[in-house]
Amino acid sequence: MRFLKISTSILLTILSTVLLVLQSCSPNNVTLQNNYTKYFDDAALTGSFGLFDNGSGEFYIYNLAQFKDSSYTPASTFEIVNALVGIETGRIVDEKMMLSVDSAGPIRMDSAFKQTSVPYFVEVARRIGKDTMQHWLDSLQYGSKQMGTAVDSFWLNNTLTVRPDEQLGLVKKLYFGQLPFQKRTQEMVKMLMLQTANANYKLSYKTGLSYKQNGNAVVWVIGWIEENKHPYFFVLQTEGAASGDIKNASMSLLNKILKEQGFFEGKR
Repeated sequence: MRFLKISTSILLTILSTVLLVLQSCSPNNVTLQNNYTKYFDDAALTGSFGLFDNGSGEFYIYNLAQFKDSSYTPASTFEIVNALVGIETGRIVDEKMMLSVDSAGPIRMDSAFKQTSVPYFVEVARRIGKDTMQHWLDSLQYGSKQMGTAVDSFWLNNTLTVRPDEQLGLVKKLYFGQLPFQKRTQEMVKMLMLQTANANYKLSYKTGLSYKQNGNAVVWVIGWIEENKHPYFFVLQTEGAASGDIKNASMSLLNKILKEQGFFEGKR
């Protein structure tokens, strides 16, 4: 009888897990935005986009297969994780911490984050150390969790890769303080994400630029937009010729998509 009870318990657990997976993968809360092809084509870019309405639980996605199945190096969007680990471990004291990392002279942590100062966060990663960084990659289950041999370049050289849907999960958990870090740590990085704030909306994001082995440039823009204290989380990933100004083109593309979704007027 004991064996039967254990078997039934295991069976119920398996069934519950299967049901949960099926519910999370349900297409009922996903709207495919195929009309966004025009924005990508106009910018001469390929890629994917995802927007999650936290209030309704609705996803709005362009290029679903790429959004959930393709991985890319996170580039400077990894500065979100780098900053979180640095603050949590005390390698970054606070957002005012100064470091001299290149010929330009000392730079504050908050400025380095907003300006995407790669040398600053290379130094932070070195101070964190390989074992500690690997621990946090594993704890976060971030992307492929691969570092290779160097602690100061793995997020830039295609060693570590991450999917767009994983990036969306990261910023959503950061916003709600659900990552495995202290509240102070998450609030500080959340504050650093804020780029624009006015009477109609608040826009918070982090960008990243890297290059694939085929020479193409890849750009990330990940974050959230708030209107009437309601958050919407987004991830834009683009790919295009390295010769163009792909970063500005990607930001323009993002603004067009968000505008078509009805943002920027404070009416969402």
